[in-house]
Amino acid sequence: MKLYEMAIRNLGRNKRRTLLASLSVLIAMAMVVFLEGLVGGFMGNIIRNYTKNDVGHISVTTAEYRKRERFLPVSEYIRDSRGVVAAIRDAPGLKGKATAIAERIRFGVLLSSGPNTKSAVGIAGDPELERSLLMLDRSVVRGAYLAKPGEAIIGAGIARDLGLKPGDTLKVVAQKADYGLGFKRFRVAGVFETNVNSLDGSLFQVGLEDARELLGMAGGATQVIALLDRYDAAEGDAAHVAASLSETGFEGLSVVPWTKSGSFATLLRMMGGLYSWIYVIVACLGAVIIANVMMMVVLERKKEIGILKAMGMPKRDLLGLFLLEGTMLGVLGSAGGVAIGMSINILFHYVGMDFTKAMASFSWPMDNVIYSSVDPLAALVLFLLGVAVSAAISYLPSRSAARMETVEAIRSV
Repeated sequence: MKLYEMAIRNLGRNKRRTLLASLSVLIAMAMVVFLEGLVGGFMGNIIRNYTKNDVGHISVTTAEYRKRERFLPVSEYIRDSRGVVAAIRDAPGLKGKATAIAERIRFGVLLSSGPNTKSAVGIAGDPELERSLLMLDRSVVRGAYLAKPGEAIIGAGIARDLGLKPGDTLKVVAQKADYGLGFKRFRVAGVFETNVNSLDGSLFQVGLEDARELLGMAGGATQVIALLDRYDAAEGDAAHVAASLSETGFEGLSVVPWTKSGSFATLLRMMGGLYSWIYVIVACLGAVIIANVMMMVVLERKKEIGILKAMGMPKRDLLGLFLLEGTMLGVLGSAGGVAIGMSINILFHYVGMDFTKAMASFSWPMDNVIYSSVDPLAALVLFLLGVAVSAAISYLPSRSAARMETVEAIRSV
């Protein structure tokens, strides 16, 4: 009789014990797969909120602007940002992948109202598009969001320091792209409050055309960002964008995926590695009961083991028999656990988990709905992890069975 046939027969001899061992692995693997989907969705949510507010999945600036980005040098801007948007949209390897492409201008300014002045950072873009990107419209507590040219929304800290309210006039002085001084008056349309000092105390938003007029960069922008349907494909898609821009005659531009923008991506990779170890630990905890079951089996079948050895079964085959039994328990439990975990992930991938109430006291402009990730390849890897852990944890009991003395095993009661 072949080893796997003997292993199947032996597992059927005590169905309750087999079910218990498989069930423990099933529960552990279902938790691991669900946790992987939840963590993947959570990480994706963090990446989505970070990239849409700042660098996008792909960021395009001039090479000189990239070198001095922290100083917001408006003189180093993209002269034809609309053309860059068109080139990105038409990039052969990117068609259908870009969910949003936005032109933006970030610039330092001096704000004033009467005798009061304050330095701040302005951000300009298409107001309607920025509703789904910056999302500052969600944080407006007084007045309204941008509705027409010549309007601005300001942080609550700026409004407090300058004594402004909706309807008042805000005066803005900024260095223009030609190094001259730009001056423009804005009507305060609304005041936003995020409870984040770096935003409320130093940020204001205006429309893209207003900023171009103020800074003297007609048709230009300091940055063009692209959001993709898959953030994990950003590096490959950035290469397609760079090739498309080169083919259409744009020179001196820097195309960078979000994974190479600062230390954020490095931090996420570290977090991913930490969670991988957590998955292994949970899988091991679920498989521990297999070791207990296999040890009980070895003790109960000592006489049978002695007879098999007396009939000439090699130690290697005896080791393989018990190892195969433990592995089969892992296969059964892992398959069921992965199936249940994936089913839960698929459900929450479409329904989502809304954490808005849990984050009611935190007003950062972000999407609070988390959708579990569904990754068949990750599920396969976790299935193999469950089987491998079960096999590894079955080794010591199997080795104990293989090393039994024949006569002593036969004499055991």
